[in-house]
Amino acid sequence: MPFAIYILGLAVFAQGTSEFMLSGLVPDIASELNVSIPAVGALTSAFAAGMIVGAPLMAVLSLRWPRRRALLVFLVAFMLVHVAGAVTTSFSVLLVTRVLGALANAGFLAVGLATATSMVPQNAKGRATSILLGGITLACVAGVPAGAALGQTLGWRSAFWAVALISLPAVVAVMRSVPDTVRATGDPDEARPRARRELRALREPRLLVVLVLAALVNAATFCTFTYLTPLVTNVSGFSEGWVPVMLALFGLGSFAGVTIGGRLSDTRPMRVLIPGGIALLAGWALFALTAGSPIVTFLLTVVQGTLSFAVGSTLIAQVLYAAPRAPSLGGSFATAALNVGAAVGPAVGGATIAAGLGYRSPLWVSALLVAAALVTAGLAQAIRQAPSPRGRRGAARPEDGRAAPRTRPGGR
Repeated sequence: MPFAIYILGLAVFAQGTSEFMLSGLVPDIASELNVSIPAVGALTSAFAAGMIVGAPLMAVLSLRWPRRRALLVFLVAFMLVHVAGAVTTSFSVLLVTRVLGALANAGFLAVGLATATSMVPQNAKGRATSILLGGITLACVAGVPAGAALGQTLGWRSAFWAVALISLPAVVAVMRSVPDTVRATGDPDEARPRARRELRALREPRLLVVLVLAALVNAATFCTFTYLTPLVTNVSGFSEGWVPVMLALFGLGSFAGVTIGGRLSDTRPMRVLIPGGIALLAGWALFALTAGSPIVTFLLTVVQGTLSFAVGSTLIAQVLYAAPRAPSLGGSFATAALNVGAAVGPAVGGATIAAGLGYRSPLWVSALLVAAALVTAGLAQAIRQAPSPRGRRGAARPEDGRAAPRTRPGGR
């Protein structure tokens, strides 16, 4: 893997820390700014909503920029809005900074995915994707628990300052290590891509199905992760001092999951998606039933982190494989799918808490979301294999053969 891809992973680490760190800061922000816990949870949904809009918008706006310039613009903007968030005393202003930070984050991740996958062979997109997503999971392992610890000792604002400081060396590293442009590989139009042409890739049925599956699985992940702190302290009986540990456990599991996904998503994706999806559903249901047990919560926090990111990262790699005609905007499709889930999950989980169903209820919502993903995948497969009006099976048509999921990239 080119060293520049690891540099992009470093920047994604800083951004992932920002996106996830609210999970350990929810009670403190709610108390200081005099708002409810579900309202603070809405900050995560607002961030995700900004990324949903920002991923395609920022990717289109930056199509004609050299990629290094685009990455630097997005990263510097991300750093500055965190400084603003660290000094504000208004919840409304904090909400705006989260949206603006999300727009910058979305632009960076969309361009970063396109840059990383264009620097590797066609059959290594999953490995390149796993390195960038590995930055997010390392944020769960180190950045988010550290942010929670900072919040407990120095106040939640210190976590925002820390993200801004982490972003500074990433700016320097991107400036020195990422090339201005990436040489086109097999597509004469890649140097001057056309947004309209690439956006037409969204009409591909297989791409749409994979985007929906990725969004549902990620919604399940964020639904529980956003409210993990009140879950482990109010339901499982852990003290506040255990919160950074539990967040780190989830992060270790997620890093293991991305590593597994990176190794298998290029060659054997179905070995991750089918058994992993079934196990993920069973795990969320078991977690909901046994959340009152500290030991079971301890174990399932790791297991569900692993399964969630193994399945999720594999689906994101499949998004990139399903969008070969969108080499520049494919990363924005993947980013949007991730964050549709990250917006929907906390919103639904917060609604169940606000309705008085308790802090265990997001676990049941996560189980239902994964169940919806499995049902969607099953229906899509049934439709694909249904006989055509001419008596031929849909999966046998040449164009469907290219679009149908395969166990090897060569079948795409």
